Amino acid sequence: MEQITIQLRGEYIELNQLLKLAGACNSGGEGKMLVAEGIVKVNGAVELRKTYKVRAGETVTLEDLEIKVVAPDQ
Repeated sequence: MEQITIQLRGEYIELNQLLKLAGACNSGGEGKMLVAEGIVKVNGAVELRKTYKVRAGETVTLEDLEIKVVAPDQ
């Protein structure tokens, strides 16, 4: 499984934008489609809210990709 660490710039990042930033998709719109398909998990649970606010300490998984989100100062 590929693991990526994303450092936040603020308090949170919207799920569809995180997927775009991590390279899992080419646009925020494509990220929304992935979330709507029910294949994106946050902390092990399927997340269907496209603009879910992902915060530091959370882990997002999509197929063979794991994205760890860390605080701005880490």
